[in-house]
Amino acid sequence: MDKIEHLFKTSIEQLVREIIAVNHGWKAARELFGEDSTLSTSTRDLKTCLQVRLLKEYAPDKVYLVKDKEESNKVGEEIYSLQLREEVGDRLYAEHLPFRVAKEFLTEQELRKFTKQSI
Repeated sequence: MDKIEHLFKTSIEQLVREIIAVNHGWKAARELFGEDSTLSTSTRDLKTCLQVRLLKEYAPDKVYLVKDKEESNKVGEEIYSLQLREEVGDRLYAEHLPFRVAKEFLTEQELRKFTKQSI
């Protein structure tokens, strides 16, 4: 990685912390202002962008996608969990991402690569 690229690379720890914080903000915005409010949709979209960035920068070596059957059953659609290979703080995952959203932001090749569970 050259010197310029290094300036723009965010650590996995920082990205995971941001994803978790934005996810909490999104849930609060939904409760306070409704699912379709501007604040709610903006924070949801920011969380997705951070998750995609995490995957593109660190998958599959440090993070990977895995289907979360329990969460999928709970929300009624297919859901990925962004699993971390090593804990960040006390976390082993960086929240959830619906399959439909993953397909919107990632290519089929990226999805295959990012769901690989062994390195």
